[in-house]
Amino acid sequence: MAVKAEILSNQQVSRRYFHLKVKVPNKQLFPVQAGQFFHIKCSDDAKPLLRRPLSIFRINEEECTLEFLYLVKGVGTKALAQRKPQEKLDILGPLGKGFSLKEESENILVVARGVGIATLSALAFKAKSKNISCFAIISARAKEDYLVEAELKEAGVEAVFVNDEDGTSDPRCVKLLAEALIKEKKIDGIYTCGSRRLSVLMKQVACEHQLFAEIALEENMGCGIGSCYGCVCQIEEEERIRPVRICLEGPVFPLEKVVFA
Repeated sequence: MAVKAEILSNQQVSRRYFHLKVKVPNKQLFPVQAGQFFHIKCSDDAKPLLRRPLSIFRINEEECTLEFLYLVKGVGTKALAQRKPQEKLDILGPLGKGFSLKEESENILVVARGVGIATLSALAFKAKSKNISCFAIISARAKEDYLVEAELKEAGVEAVFVNDEDGTSDPRCVKLLAEALIKEKKIDGIYTCGSRRLSVLMKQVACEHQLFAEIALEENMGCGIGSCYGCVCQIEEEERIRPVRICLEGPVFPLEKVVFA
């Protein structure tokens, strides 16, 4: 569903990242699931022509508000960063398939890189509502890119932060951290987003420990509804590899099925 949402705030939270909060006109868009995304028209002008997919950071059905964290990188997100409170924003969604939390789950681990933490923060809040304990490993280029520390604390998430500057984000270090948490906290599910390198690593760890695992894939999307086939990835199931559209059949997939080229 496409609606005109009112921008409540659109603030820079670090050198490269912005936090957008909007109010939708009614509750027809809900329920919205963690892991789903909205396709957003960044500007009222003709350029950029294509919308930009933004995963959902926070969901407040009672107040009809949605929040997004986004990296300002290209023409679209640069235009979005210029949008002001009280302006109307054309959003299409919710789109795609969200995360699933197993009924018997008690302790989950989320592993995120960069803005991938936005997607996984929504999952952390959902876990809190279901009395599921959540632990996190958050990776970034630099300490200034550590996002949503306060929000994670509010959700009761025990988070470990690592970064490239001091070498703590090296896959070997992250694997040791993950395996220690799995053992000490009795982790029964892993969720990841934001980095191919970490995704490959978490696929290995989940396989070794025989854990339920899901991934939210990030990709440039043309239409967001499966028509353009511009966001295809490969998954393996029933002993064969087949292409799927991330926007339609994802963006959340079972981690063990995703083929990383």
